[in-house]
Amino acid sequence: MSAAIADPLGALGLDLEAVELTPAGKRRVLRVAVDRDGGVTLDDIAEATRQVSQALDDSEAMGEAPYTLEVTSRGVDRPLTLPRHWRRNHDRLVAVTTNDGERLTGRIGESGEEAVTLDVSGQPRVLAYDQVAKALVQVEFNRKHAQSDEPTDDKEA
Repeated sequence: MSAAIADPLGALGLDLEAVELTPAGKRRVLRVAVDRDGGVTLDDIAEATRQVSQALDDSEAMGEAPYTLEVTSRGVDRPLTLPRHWRRNHDRLVAVTTNDGERLTGRIGESGEEAVTLDVSGQPRVLAYDQVAKALVQVEFNRKHAQSDEPTDDKEA
């Protein structure tokens, strides 16, 4: 089923982030989370929904039982697990638990394929991704950016 979903999303320039199939009474709910550099718009979600729905119908991957398709953006509640997740969240606040149980909160700086630099209390801290047990973006309301005194609302979900 993943190939039936990933191929049309890839053609739209979207990355498949998660697929979840859950029972809901006599139906099933198929939730598909997508993302891309620069974020995902409502128009992207609408087009992805059309393309994935058509691909699933054509492939019969879902069988005969009825289902509801939900295509969403990745959301801030999903853990950062891949280098692209860190890159796409540059300058966001993140709570990290390392493999040895250390908990720290810092702002995401430079990120590469193997490691990320966090600003933790004004000090740079380089973490290899394989040292990270869990990392979640923290929602900030009315954060003032360093370049300006204008507050911004990070209300992504």
